[in-house]
Amino acid sequence: MHIRLLGGIDVVSAGGKPLHFATRKTSLLFAALVLAGPRGLRRDRAAAMLWAGSGEQQARNSLRQALVDIRRLFPSTGDEAIRIEGNADTIWLATNADEADIWMFDRKIAADDGTSLATAADLYRGDLLDGLSSPGEIEDWLAPLRANYARKALDLAERLSLLPKLDSRVELACETLAERLLTLDPCAEQAHRALIRIFRRRGKTNDAFRQFLVCKEALKRELGVEPEEATRALVEHIKAEPTAKGRPPEVEPSGLEVKAEPPRPAVSVPEKPSIAVLPFQNMSDDAEQEYFTDGVVEEITTALSHVNWLFVIARNSAFAYKGQAVEVTRVARELGVRYVLEGSVRRAGSRLRVAGQLVEAAAGLTLWADRFEGDVSEVFELQDLVASSVVGAISPRLEQAEMARAKRKPTESLDAYDHYLRGMASLYRWTREGLEEALPQFYKAIELDPDFAAAEGAAAWCYFWRMANRWMTDRQKETAEVSRLVGKVAISGQDDAVALAFGGLALGYVTGDYEAALALADRALVLNPNCATAWSASGYLKSCYDDPDIAIEHLSRARRLSPLDPLTFFMQTCTAFAHFVAGRYDIAWPLAEAASRAQPYYLTGLRVAAACNAMAGRLDAASKHIARALALDPELTLANLTHVAGHIRPAYFAKYFEALRLAGLPE
Repeated sequence: MHIRLLGGIDVVSAGGKPLHFATRKTSLLFAALVLAGPRGLRRDRAAAMLWAGSGEQQARNSLRQALVDIRRLFPSTGDEAIRIEGNADTIWLATNADEADIWMFDRKIAADDGTSLATAADLYRGDLLDGLSSPGEIEDWLAPLRANYARKALDLAERLSLLPKLDSRVELACETLAERLLTLDPCAEQAHRALIRIFRRRGKTNDAFRQFLVCKEALKRELGVEPEEATRALVEHIKAEPTAKGRPPEVEPSGLEVKAEPPRPAVSVPEKPSIAVLPFQNMSDDAEQEYFTDGVVEEITTALSHVNWLFVIARNSAFAYKGQAVEVTRVARELGVRYVLEGSVRRAGSRLRVAGQLVEAAAGLTLWADRFEGDVSEVFELQDLVASSVVGAISPRLEQAEMARAKRKPTESLDAYDHYLRGMASLYRWTREGLEEALPQFYKAIELDPDFAAAEGAAAWCYFWRMANRWMTDRQKETAEVSRLVGKVAISGQDDAVALAFGGLALGYVTGDYEAALALADRALVLNPNCATAWSASGYLKSCYDDPDIAIEHLSRARRLSPLDPLTFFMQTCTAFAHFVAGRYDIAWPLAEAASRAQPYYLTGLRVAAACNAMAGRLDAASKHIARALALDPELTLANLTHVAGHIRPAYFAKYFEALRLAGLPE
C-alpha cells in the first residue's frame, strides 16, 4: 500500500521512499482525487473547492500547477505507476486497487470473515485526513465523507466484537480499533460495547463494568445523556450471568493477582503541587518489554522534575509499587502527593501502544487521559515522544486544577503561590476586569516572595495584554515596569521556563527588544523542551521579528504539546500572522477566523483576522472584523496602530498596515 488517508495523509513510492507534496493544497487535491476514485473530479469543481478566494482564471492556473507538482512526484515507471490522467473536463487518478488504504478498507468491510474485517480494522488508523485542515468549500465536501468513514469504523468495531469466534489476532484488531475510536470520541457507544464484550469473553467482568462506567461518565459529561438501551442491556445481561464456581481471582493486565498489601504510614502533602508517576503496566506476555515500560516512566519522571513548580516523587520511591495493583488514593496518601500518573504499555504486532491517565487522588477525578503509538523499532524515540507529550499535556491540566483548588481555599490562608494562581485564574478570563484583578494578586505574591519569578513573569504578561487591547493608561510608565519585571525574571527565574517565556513575550511586544526577548525564550526551551508556553513564546516572537516558517513550526509544537491549552486562540492568531507575513493568505484567514471565534474579545485576533481576510480577497469578512474591533475600541485608527501592534519588523508592519487599510480601518 502506498497511499494512506485514514489517520492523516502519507504517500510512499514503490521503492519505500516517503513523498512530500509542495503545498497543503496540492496534498488536498491529491487526497480528493483518491477519494473520487475512477469517476474522477471535474476540473472546475476542483478549482472552486481549493481556490475559492481566487478569480476563476487564477484558480485554474493554480489547479494546473498543482497537477504538475503531483505528476512530478509520480513519474510513470510501469504498470504500478500512480499517475494523473484526464480530459478537458475531468481529472482522475490511475493506479491499481491496492494502492490506497481507503479503497482496501471499503473492500474488506464488505466481507464477512474475521480475517478480512480485522485487516480493515488495522487500516483505520484515525479520521479521514486527520490533522490536514481543509477550509472553505472542500471542507463541505470532505466533512460528510469523514463522518461516513467514522460511522463505518464504529460499525466495524461492533461487528468484530459480535463474531461467534474471535482468535487472538481478530480480538486484538477489534480492541485496538475500539480504543482508537474512543480516543477520537469518548462518547462512541459502539466502541464501548465492543470493549465490554471483549472483556466479558476474557472473563474480566470487573473490567467490563468499569468500561460501562467510563462510557456512562463520558456521555453524562459531554452530552448530558444516559447510555443507549443496547449498552444498558448488554451490561444487565453480564450481571445476570451466573458466577463460575471455582473461578480463580480476577487477574490484572500485568498478570499479577490483586493482593492486599499492608498499608504504609501516611505522608503529609506538600503545599506546592505534587505528583507521583507509578510504574506502568506491561500488558503483554513479553517480559523483555519491561525495559521499555520502565524507560517510559523514567523519561516522564525526569521531564516532570524540570517543571520547577512541581514536587515530583523520585523514581525509586514510586517503583516500590511495581507489580502491585494498588488504589490511587492509597498511593497518594503513602507518598504524600496530590496527583498520580498511571499507565500501561501494550505490544500489538510491530506496534507499541502507551496509555496514560492523570488522577487527582482526593477527588478521584481523571484530569487527563490519552494514548500514543509507535513502531517497535523506534523504542527510544517513542519513549521521548510519550514523555514530552505527557508532560506537555498534563502541565496545563495540573495548573488549571491548582487554580480551581486555590479559589476554593479561604482567603486568610492564601500564601504567595495561591495569590499567583488566583491571578492566573483572573487573567484567563481575558477581560479588562480580569486583568485589573490579576495584577494586584501577582504583586501580592511578589511582596510575599520577592524572588517569585513566575509571579513577576505573569505580571509582565498582564502588560502585554493591556497593550494588545489598548487598555494602557500610562504607556511610558507601564513600559518601564515591564522592563523592571522582566529584568527580575532574568535573574530570579533562571530555572523557571514559564516565567522566562512570559517575560520574553512581554519584553518583545511592549518594549520592542526582540533580541533580548528571543534570548529569554531560548533559555526557556533549553530549561524545559516540553514547555508549551516556551514554544508558544518563541513562535510569537519569531512571527513578529524573525522567520515566519520557524515561527509556525514552534507554534505547531506548542499546540501538539498542549492541545487543550487555554491559550490556543493566541497560538492560532500568531500562526495566522506568520502565514500572513509569508504571503500564505488562504492558510492564514481560516486560522485567524478560528481564533476570533474562540476569543471574540481579543483585539489583536480581530485585527489579524481582518488583515488576513483582506489580503485573501475576502473584503466582506475583513470589514466585519474591523467593525467588531471598532465596537470594542472606537478610537482605533491606522494612525495609532503602532500603539497596539508592537515593535514588529518594519516590513511586516508595512504589510499589516496596508492590509488593515484595505480592510477598512479608518485613517
